[in-house]
Amino acid sequence: MEFHIQAVKALRNKFLIQSVLLLASCITAANAQHYDLIVQHGHVIDPKNGIDGVMDVAVLDGKIAKVAKSIAASEAVKAVDATGLYVTPGLIDIHAHVYAGTGERNSYAGDNSLYPDGYTFRVGVTTVVDAGGSGWRNFEDFKDRVIDRSHTRILAMLNIVGSGMRGAKYEQNLDDMDGEATGKMAQKYPGLVVGIKSAHFEGPEWKPYEQAVIAGNIAKIPVMIDYGANRKERPLYDLLSKVLRPGDIYTHMYSGLRGEQDATTGKTSEALKIGRKRGIYFDVGHGGGSFNWTVAVPLVKEGFIPDSISTDIHITSMNAGMKDQLNVASKMMTLGLSLQEVVKEMTSNPAKEIQHPELGNLTEGSPADITVLRLETGKFGFVDMNNTVYPGTKKLACELTVRDGKVVYDLNGISADPWNGKVVTPAQAKRFTTMHVRPEKPSVAH
Repeated sequence: MEFHIQAVKALRNKFLIQSVLLLASCITAANAQHYDLIVQHGHVIDPKNGIDGVMDVAVLDGKIAKVAKSIAASEAVKAVDATGLYVTPGLIDIHAHVYAGTGERNSYAGDNSLYPDGYTFRVGVTTVVDAGGSGWRNFEDFKDRVIDRSHTRILAMLNIVGSGMRGAKYEQNLDDMDGEATGKMAQKYPGLVVGIKSAHFEGPEWKPYEQAVIAGNIAKIPVMIDYGANRKERPLYDLLSKVLRPGDIYTHMYSGLRGEQDATTGKTSEALKIGRKRGIYFDVGHGGGSFNWTVAVPLVKEGFIPDSISTDIHITSMNAGMKDQLNVASKMMTLGLSLQEVVKEMTSNPAKEIQHPELGNLTEGSPADITVLRLETGKFGFVDMNNTVYPGTKKLACELTVRDGKVVYDLNGISADPWNGKVVTPAQAKRFTTMHVRPEKPSVAH
């Protein structure tokens, strides 16, 4: 009997010792995991910080924690191998239409717009700017309906039309263009409202643009212009040389519809040249009818390249020649821009234009928005507003998107566990992904 008791005590002590050792091992392992996520061995392109080479990027608590030549995989809960891929800051699209859900037909404050989460992360976009879907009268509805419910970071430009981008009945109404009211609404939401938008105006008056500048001055934010109809009473040269301010944005730069191209030489118009000299930013804003090979080819050849690449995504453009952010960037590469240039025009440049310098870079302490891209080679066709195709041999595709330190899109499962491999516990997985987290124990059938 006494021998049996001693044996039990010995087993108990052995179990306690093993438990203590196991706990100590777990604590040591946890302490060794300084980071939530590491993206390893990828070619990092971070234009703001002048990084262009193979590096590792570590993330902790939703922020960029470290960028270095080598960071051990053991230092993170999850390490992702990005060998042969390009790692960039999360992409920024400063011309999008995402004020969806109102049920209004033929309206960019309604059916023409789209909820962003289904179209952003899969192409590496982590931040979009709604370009004028709402005005000061309905911005707070847009905020409640879309901005506050989305995983994509959504910023906004207020339309100078108080009712927003709801069709000609509203957008041609000069009496609803109030710079003071628009500016005050922008002031109410600093950092969220990042600009003022004027779009689609067909009349000869200067009021939309003058009122937009008034609003921009009140809130100290830029104005973006979609110049609408081409009117001799308000030539593009005057807009870019007299009305707009340095730091304002001219979108649809390759449309050719409003004097962007010299009619005689086919080269860059004097209007665009004076605008750039004055510090106006030029944005692609591809859209469904605002990118023309006949304009883009000679202007790019001459050296008039974009400050920012954006989509003007809506329900029509996404299924026409535009398609998505990476398709537009691939078009610009087909015209001769380097990968480094197009990354800059989708990261640090647009961040500067919308006055959000914390975005579009991999600086330590910045939001951990990361895009992992594959550069594909082959035979591709790129289509413009006239349904004419231009051949290309390079195309960008998104492999992985990280938003605020969490994997939100993974095309080929490079962040996932092997099917027959070690299972990550839910507590650990929540540190690096928003995707489905397995339960700790299978449910018991009764």
